[in-house]
Amino acid sequence: MANTGGIAMDGSNLIVRLEMEADRALFGTIATAVGAAGGDIVAIDVIRAGQRSIRDLTIRAEASMEAIVEAIRKVPGVRVVNVSDQTLLLHLGGKLEVTPRIKIRTRDDLSRVYTPGVAKVCMAIHEDPASAFSLTIKRNTVAVVSDGTAVLGLGNIGPAAAMPVMEGKAMLFKELAGVDAFPICLDTQDPDAIVEIVRALAPAFGGINLEDISSPRCFEIERRLQELLDIPVFHDDQHGTAVVLIAALMNAAKCVGKKLADMRVVVCGIGAAGMAIVKMLHTAGVPVVLAVDRAGILSRKTTYDNVAWQWCSENTNPEGIEGGLEEALRRADAFIGVSGPGVLKQEYVRGMAADPIVFAMANPEPEIRPELLEGIAAVVGTGRSDYPNQINNVLCFPGIFRGALDCRASRITEGMKLAAARAIAAVVTDQQLNPEYIVPSVFNADVVESVRRAVVSAAYADRVARRVDKREPADEI
Repeated sequence: MANTGGIAMDGSNLIVRLEMEADRALFGTIATAVGAAGGDIVAIDVIRAGQRSIRDLTIRAEASMEAIVEAIRKVPGVRVVNVSDQTLLLHLGGKLEVTPRIKIRTRDDLSRVYTPGVAKVCMAIHEDPASAFSLTIKRNTVAVVSDGTAVLGLGNIGPAAAMPVMEGKAMLFKELAGVDAFPICLDTQDPDAIVEIVRALAPAFGGINLEDISSPRCFEIERRLQELLDIPVFHDDQHGTAVVLIAALMNAAKCVGKKLADMRVVVCGIGAAGMAIVKMLHTAGVPVVLAVDRAGILSRKTTYDNVAWQWCSENTNPEGIEGGLEEALRRADAFIGVSGPGVLKQEYVRGMAADPIVFAMANPEPEIRPELLEGIAAVVGTGRSDYPNQINNVLCFPGIFRGALDCRASRITEGMKLAAARAIAAVVTDQQLNPEYIVPSVFNADVVESVRRAVVSAAYADRVARRVDKREPADEI
């Protein structure tokens, strides 16, 4: 069992290994102590019997896990050996492995997959580099690249601590879209170094998924890699969020009888995701967008050192409105938050247009709790899984990369992203659509295939697809 060095507080089951002295400790006393502290013992495993028995207790915690463990420690004759939880145990040894597609059982097998037979394949690629898509894993492999500077809501925790997230991302690629993804966490925060490392690694991959790289560095890194490489480079924190957000906005607008072409939308938090959302709102035809950050409403009257803010100041707020979030939201149809907890107030929402749409997507704590908007907002969405309408990147990146790989796209265009958003929105039928169901579940089997087909079609329309024909990908050469 792994020793956590502390106690996980994420709400998963707690596992406590304890040593009991048979003549002093009664199990009923332990169970009573756990229950009084707010826990429920759901499983008991005897590791060693005898005068000093060792047992593992699996405890469902309804209160503080620390309080439960402290209550166990106070029982006479009991020693807590260590504490873990099911999430940590699940990660022991990592979540990924490399598995060959071909078994090597004979000397002849060995000579074909390795020397001398592999030389023939090497020379075929040397003479025609494009054949690497057919003859290597490149055709189905994505690098998930991070420097650990903006991991979830944890901030700059470094590349090693970012690995569990990147492993999880790779699992989702495989489980949902059949894409072989590999986590690459870089021990540098220098944009020049990151660009050069990824450029040098690119021959092995059919796509690059940038992940959890802080703003504004992420913009430069993505832009330079897109210029250098002839494979898709996609910063999911930006574009994945934007794609799913637009899908949600399309369906929310339908719920309240509005059209994107007539809406006023406020985006709060102009970082990586906020910047991409603003750009996609323009692509989707929203006529009035206001961008709000710590400086208030961004305006062309001001020059900003932040490149993203400067772009937004020049391409949003056509009416030159000044002030903060409250002023921006007056008469607005929708609020999109990718900022921080508690920045949105009930009175701000009351000042919005009729049937306001609120997407409070800060994680883990949203800009406003959805329960505070009951009877005020018409449609509410968050980034959390414990509320309706979770706006989750998982709805986007598996399908968008599956489509890009299948048609061998050289890049992911705005048209491909908008097509993905429309495909996600369309998975929710008119009969299913309601204020508490505007985006499909991440487990909806139709999402990846719908996005894939839409992305492939858009890639051909945008002339970035390099597959000669449009047949389904096959293993023939």
